[in-house]
Amino acid sequence: MNYEAGAMNQERLTGPVETRSRRRWILIAAIVAIVALAIGYVAMRGKGGGAAPAASAGGEQLSPVTVVVPGRKTADRTITATGSLAARRDMPIGIAGEGGLVTRVLVEPGQWVRRGQVLATVDRSVQVQSAQSLGAQVNVARADLTLAQAELDRAAALVDRGFISKADLQRRTATRDAAAARVKVAAANFAEARARNGRLDIRAPNDGLILTRQIEVGQIVGSGSGTLFRMADQGLIELRAQMSESDLAGLHVGARAEVTPTGSTQRFPGEVWQIAPVVDPSTRQGIARVAVRYDPALRPGGFASAQIVAGASSQPLLPESAVLNDGKGSYVYVVGAGDKVERRDVTVGTVSEAGVAIAQGLNGTERVVLSAGAFLNPGQKVKPVRQAQKG
Repeated sequence: MNYEAGAMNQERLTGPVETRSRRRWILIAAIVAIVALAIGYVAMRGKGGGAAPAASAGGEQLSPVTVVVPGRKTADRTITATGSLAARRDMPIGIAGEGGLVTRVLVEPGQWVRRGQVLATVDRSVQVQSAQSLGAQVNVARADLTLAQAELDRAAALVDRGFISKADLQRRTATRDAAAARVKVAAANFAEARARNGRLDIRAPNDGLILTRQIEVGQIVGSGSGTLFRMADQGLIELRAQMSESDLAGLHVGARAEVTPTGSTQRFPGEVWQIAPVVDPSTRQGIARVAVRYDPALRPGGFASAQIVAGASSQPLLPESAVLNDGKGSYVYVVGAGDKVERRDVTVGTVSEAGVAIAQGLNGTERVVLSAGAFLNPGQKVKPVRQAQKG
């Protein structure tokens, strides 16, 4: 009796432990089954997914390639030209008077001057004395005129009384007129002397920028001294761009441009203000003159390049990654009939932040390989994946 009671007590103690153990093993088995199913599902997706090369009808593995149909977009037609910087109006300044010894030079190259401003002076000690002498002669002539006029007035008062004849009155009138004429002559001579003295000063003919100076204090200058200063009228600078006949034909006055001096990355806006009416028969080139505002970085005589917008045209526009280059030039890969890769030689037009304009070689309806063209070969069959062109 005691034995059976003990066995029953033992069964009650061990029963819950075995139940918990079985539940644990069932839970572990369920987790393992779920993990196995997930691994199998991922494996099946990997075999049939789009990331792996697609199989052709004959079992050939095809590489997916992103293509774009560029269409046609309106873009600026840009001409690149080079040339020399120069003053738009280069004004040589020399001595206008009789010349003499230079006493002062008042400006240096790089300075702005105003119209009529004195640039240099010439000794005028002798000329000043001559002018003073002529000024004194003017005073003498005026005194003579005053005396002649007074005598004429007295004679006119006495002629009616019979003390002075009419002939004497006429002589006194002539004397007065001669004195008045001598005043005018003396005044004219004095004014001429002052004008000559004024021309001893070398003055700026207009507002502008002094470019060069070929005069020093103590130098003797005259009419044969040549150019003493060179000045850019109004400080205007231009680029004299050398261009081919074909480029000149499509250019017009007022075309926008950007000028970049050699050795600098700074760009200066400008516009074409004159196109050469003739072409050099030896080089077959003409000159387009591009006006730009003055800046210290623009030095006349320097070399510069220009990007000139000659108009707009409708062209295919591609990302830079689509355009390749080799020894034969620029080209792209297009996906043609049968999804086979074809090489297409192209002529590159304007390159900008928006992309590369294709001047020749594409009409815009082709499926162009967007990237990874360097890993393809002509005739290779691919699986094209089209991507819409932005913009």
